[in-house]
Amino acid sequence: MSDKTTNPWGARAATGIGSMPGGDAREAAKTVTGSLERLPFLPELPARGPGADMIGRTAGLLVEVYAHVEPSGWRISDRPGRDTRRARSWLGEDLDALEEFTQGYEGALKVSAVGPWTLAASLELRNGEAALSDPGACRDLAASLAEGLRGHLADVRRRVPGARIVLQLDEPSLTSVLRGSVKTASGYRTHRAVDRAVVEGALRDIIGAAGGAEEDGHDRTPVIVHSCAPDVPFALLRRAGARGIACDFSLLTERDDEAIGEAVEGGTTLFAGVVPGTDGPLSDPAGSVMGVRTLWRRLGLNPGTLSESVVITPACGLAGASPDYARKVLAHCVRAAGSLADNPE
Repeated sequence: MSDKTTNPWGARAATGIGSMPGGDAREAAKTVTGSLERLPFLPELPARGPGADMIGRTAGLLVEVYAHVEPSGWRISDRPGRDTRRARSWLGEDLDALEEFTQGYEGALKVSAVGPWTLAASLELRNGEAALSDPGACRDLAASLAEGLRGHLADVRRRVPGARIVLQLDEPSLTSVLRGSVKTASGYRTHRAVDRAVVEGALRDIIGAAGGAEEDGHDRTPVIVHSCAPDVPFALLRRAGARGIACDFSLLTERDDEAIGEAVEGGTTLFAGVVPGTDGPLSDPAGSVMGVRTLWRRLGLNPGTLSESVVITPACGLAGASPDYARKVLAHCVRAAGSLADNPE
């Protein structure tokens, strides 16, 4: 396998999804970089309030599109205001903390942003309806997001020059967009399902733009797509160019087997969310990945490929966890990934 296609996270990898508890950027960065040697990530701290949440952070990245907070959520604005400035300020604080704790770091580093369809389902137009209701607004959002991500990734590369950047697109609303189950502002109706080809095309454009050639020319930025909803569209995401697909492993059913098998055999990495994201007892590391081993046997895949084909993660973000539990979960994910590598059978 050439350097052009090798995954920068390598074998035995574990990571988090994105959010962490609390509001201390330095403490979060210290925890993440200290716990995860192979694939640390830029934490999100939504407890700080609007602008630190995943929608607000991504809205702050948009180019020539702005948003502010209404009681109903984030709404598109004519010009940048206090909420946009706050979102950008908090992202800058998070990046400063990450830069501090990654001095001399060489390896994979994950950053995340909301994908175009969850963004369209979450951002309101001036009339209060989701941008999803307007195909033109969806196209404008996707183009603005692509441009904003290019700038964001370039900034991260400048701050952590030894890192191989990995981009995660969070798409928890993707299944609802495809099914036509995103509610209108009134709550009495739903927005029409978006054609799968349109959904795939927008994702492909974002992945192509954000995953363009790095400054050193050695590789393209791998993009993974995360969804913690049921019925993740594995085949669609693969066609769109996702290098990895992250999901809540407990929501997978045998109906997903064929699509997962085809994805893994095609070189897509499965980011398996196997550790609960909220406080509770943790099983032993081997027990946490038992379901992954079972899936591999059911699919007839070579157990020897597990440690390279699977990255272990929490089921979703850790914003709702206690700080102590969040630290334990990240360490547990690392041990579980090691168990998967050492005892693939």
